[in-house]
Amino acid sequence: MFLVDRLRGMQDILPPESNFYSKIELLMRSRAEFYGFSLIRIPILEFTELFNRSAGDSSDVVQKEMYTFNDKSGRSVTLRPEFTAGVLRAVVNGLSGNAVYPLKIMYFGPCYRYERPQAGRYREFYQFGVEIFGAPSFLADFELLCLANDIFNSLGLKNISLEINAIGCVNCRQNYVKAVKNFFEVTKNDLCETCKIRLKTNPLRIFDCKNFECKKMFDNAPHTVDFICDECLNEFENLKKLLEVNKINYIVNTRIVRGLDYYTKLVFEFVAHFDDASLTICGGGRYDNLSTSLGGPVLPATGFGVGFERIVKLLQKVNSNMKIKKDHKIYVAYMSENAKLVAIDIVLKLRNLGIKSDFDVLNRSIKSQMKYANKTNYDFVAVIGENELKNNSINLKDMSNGKEVIFKLDNFHNEVCDYFKRKFDNSKLDILNS
Repeated sequence: MFLVDRLRGMQDILPPESNFYSKIELLMRSRAEFYGFSLIRIPILEFTELFNRSAGDSSDVVQKEMYTFNDKSGRSVTLRPEFTAGVLRAVVNGLSGNAVYPLKIMYFGPCYRYERPQAGRYREFYQFGVEIFGAPSFLADFELLCLANDIFNSLGLKNISLEINAIGCVNCRQNYVKAVKNFFEVTKNDLCETCKIRLKTNPLRIFDCKNFECKKMFDNAPHTVDFICDECLNEFENLKKLLEVNKINYIVNTRIVRGLDYYTKLVFEFVAHFDDASLTICGGGRYDNLSTSLGGPVLPATGFGVGFERIVKLLQKVNSNMKIKKDHKIYVAYMSENAKLVAIDIVLKLRNLGIKSDFDVLNRSIKSQMKYANKTNYDFVAVIGENELKNNSINLKDMSNGKEVIFKLDNFHNEVCDYFKRKFDNSKLDILNS
């Protein structure tokens, strides 16, 4: 073992799995671009106050999970546990009065939470997500749900259910919180120790409890939809009708409250079902009051985040038919010093044409070069020797079936490019193919 091991809950993503990660990220970003979203990049490190005020002092994230420390100037800073608060800060501070609304933002990157590592959950994990700012209408929520649904369909994921809930505006939420608190006060002695604390600080967090005895009480507890005002209920009903008209299946789950305090009105989760188990792979909702709670302007907002590792593990778990699009990589091997110079020239020209290609940088024998190309999964191999130089011809070998095609050596790069266009019709290939 190397002298220094990685920290518990962190992960190294090495080839070829890293290529798998990159393709999935590219697909998600590509689909979001079709919906009009633009990429934002924000710092990993923020002032701790940002998350204390956005997530809520009583949330598990703030209470137990944040990586918080003092920097060399004595300021309390935190590795971001989630993106939304930082994205909002960047939008308000960076764009001020210059933003054109609705503003559609997407992001991808690592987050950090100090919690017990388990299957599909790490202390360093990646999130892909989107946010729509400046759109108070349920139409923006519908747009998000369409995008998430589109992404999961594009990935070839099956048995994914959309669960939605209406938790109401601030006034609705206050009434519901009061009702929940009154309900659990009667049976608080039967709650676990964590939920007894939650009953005092944030009663809605009780619904996140996995303790069997606590969960038994949920069935009789008050439901959110019974406490929302007519305006919030009307928006929720209109959203449901729009989903139905567009054949996006959903389930109303009145126990979804989400783990962060800033959510209002709509909250939702996409849940994967497999092997008699379920796994939440995406969660989000509306947070119209977060901007003002942080001292910013009134800025309606809605968004979702996707647990990237969970998507990857789910694809591996269910053995999806999804395949990464072939890159059609070419390895150009050489048998002499003169052939080496030609091989380098060909590789550079192929790369300029957008074809992935490589050559040997270790001056190995032709046998070792071929062995390397095979082990690293090159799709095609071209070998240049003195005979090829003399005859101005070169064979391109398809490693999948052993078939060879002859090209002119001095125009090899152009002829190969035309050959690939005819053979694979790259214009019609998606990032991921089912």
